[in-house]
Amino acid sequence: MPGELLLEAKKLSVEFATDEGVVRAVSEVDLELFAGETLAIVGESGSGKSQMLLSILGLVAGNASVTGSARFKGEELVSAAEHRLNEIRGSEIGVVFQDPMTSLNPYLTIGLQLTEPLRLHKGATRKDAAEQAIEMLKSVHISEPERRMDQYPHQLSGGMRQRVAIAMGLICRPQILIADEPTTALDVTVQAQVLSLLREIRERFGTAIILVTHDLGVIAELAERVNVMYAGKIVERGSVDDIFYRCRHPYTEALERSIPQFTEIRPARLDAISGNPPNPVHLPSGCAFHPRCPYRLDVCDQSVPVLESVGPAHAKACFYEGPLLTVTESRA
Repeated sequence: MPGELLLEAKKLSVEFATDEGVVRAVSEVDLELFAGETLAIVGESGSGKSQMLLSILGLVAGNASVTGSARFKGEELVSAAEHRLNEIRGSEIGVVFQDPMTSLNPYLTIGLQLTEPLRLHKGATRKDAAEQAIEMLKSVHISEPERRMDQYPHQLSGGMRQRVAIAMGLICRPQILIADEPTTALDVTVQAQVLSLLREIRERFGTAIILVTHDLGVIAELAERVNVMYAGKIVERGSVDDIFYRCRHPYTEALERSIPQFTEIRPARLDAISGNPPNPVHLPSGCAFHPRCPYRLDVCDQSVPVLESVGPAHAKACFYEGPLLTVTESRA
């Protein structure tokens, strides 16, 4: 049974006014996150994953227009006052941004960056905040945490910086941790360590995690449920098993087929997705994926498909009803 509903978005949309026209970054997205679970948002760069979550936190650019609803434990965030969002960010909802070298302040020590949220949100004294920061560094497996408190980001390795970024996201013990591409630019060994750390954090603190990624291999390691995004819309949602073994949307299948396979002596040629993601200023008519879709039908460039149930907690937005090649192969 799922835990408490922590975050719920309904018909959430984000548009940007630019000189070239209106950029439709996110279009009427629905989202649910329950206590203690890991929800993955997956899709190519530019699919709207990060903008959707930034809009929930009130961190979009000044030329953005956000409509729809996003509720944290029943409290509306889209129309919330800035001072209330400042109270929630960091304290109730923590964030780990994609590049720790740019998300960490290069002019401040690790200790100052960790203790500031505790003093701001929790009213901790300088001494108590320092003690809690050292304990959190230990929790994310940073060696010699007392010494690291006096160091600057550039003095740490990429893996250590990412661990510090995770520690910053967790320092106030939030109920939700948003991890935006947490393994990007890290080598394979460090990626595995970061994923193991996130799993440990969820189990130890009961933190619900939203994992934003373009890497299906990452979600297989950590997530229970997956939302697949393309051109600002969720095109398929389901459990990890649904997405990997029973996917029903051609875009999900294309993402899976682009994963390198190492089960043969000579791996098969990498199967890339044909074409390019659409320009969000000039989206194709009908289904945005139809120019790249090998299963496209006449209706695909005329009508926009909506999410429809194809199984328990499994839905797709696609007119094609036949079998997908990846699914057929997995059952062979």
